[in-house]
Amino acid sequence: MRWAVVLAGGVGSRFWPVSTAARPKQLLPLAGTSSLLAESTARLLGPVSADRVLVVTSRALAAAVRREVAPVPEANVLVEPVARSTAPALAWATAHAARQDPDATILSVHADWAVGDVEAFQYAAVQAMTLAEREDVLVTVGARPTRAETGYGHIVPGEPLEASSGGGGGAGGGRRIARFVEKPDLALAQSLMFLGALWNTGMFAWTARRFRAEVAAHTPEVSRALPHLDAGDVNAFFAGSTPVSIDVGLYERSSRGAVVPGDFGWDDVGSWAALRRVRATDESGNVLVGRAVATGCTNSVVWADDGALVVDGLRDVVVVQARGITLVTTAERAPDLKKLLDALPADLAGARGA
Repeated sequence: MRWAVVLAGGVGSRFWPVSTAARPKQLLPLAGTSSLLAESTARLLGPVSADRVLVVTSRALAAAVRREVAPVPEANVLVEPVARSTAPALAWATAHAARQDPDATILSVHADWAVGDVEAFQYAAVQAMTLAEREDVLVTVGARPTRAETGYGHIVPGEPLEASSGGGGGAGGGRRIARFVEKPDLALAQSLMFLGALWNTGMFAWTARRFRAEVAAHTPEVSRALPHLDAGDVNAFFAGSTPVSIDVGLYERSSRGAVVPGDFGWDDVGSWAALRRVRATDESGNVLVGRAVATGCTNSVVWADDGALVVDGLRDVVVVQARGITLVTTAERAPDLKKLLDALPADLAGARGA
């Protein structure tokens, strides 16, 4: 059977002041009228049934997450005892699925993406799981770049997988992973785009058996604690694991990694400026949310969480009002909002989103 895991434990500080520790990025309606988490869960239903969707989150967010994923059984919301990054979280979720179904195939996604084409997303999800089953590999889905992007990791595809190539790439389109490139500078991003590199979406697929074998062979940060997981002691498993991402801890070390391309309008919604790509804009390219008014403005984001917000005569700015705080910055500086948060005076520290 096929399962899906939604990683929903992070806090999006780049969406301060709307985002808070209690209401982080994935719980916000950044791409539409529903939260990113609700949208992420809904588009999995089809490739995977609701009773086989697992959502991994933190203790602080558990209640709110359960409300956002109503179709998913409450028991399928897995609450981490402590954060240890994505590799331990996915090892736990995979073991949970395998305990019920030793032949489980797992699709892993993040809760905070925007997707423009749900049907194409579902096709890519099925393609990735099918490839994982047929080729016994660890699959990642790479998005075809639409611009030179310095904020995303990139994947350079290698040779076609033998069984899926059919002599010329095959219907599955699966290729070995030649290398990963993490957040290149602009010149390198342009070069990678020319060479056919793909954006690393963080959408993964594997069989439970292959995942376990590869973690045991390549991820000591997690494998040393697997006996606790086998014994059903989740607390001891997390206490004995060292934080490491699945990208670094497994995919960059294993020789069984594969990539398939996907064209489904993927965006990780990394900053306020990204809303211009994932939300409808007015005729001047502005995103207006709430009681927001922009006159003589172009290519700007104006978000009013409470009350009214009027912006006049500005270009490429982000203006956000929430919880008695107004943020004004440029679209260019918006991705570096964490630096601003580090510099906030003490009386605003409690209002931070991270």
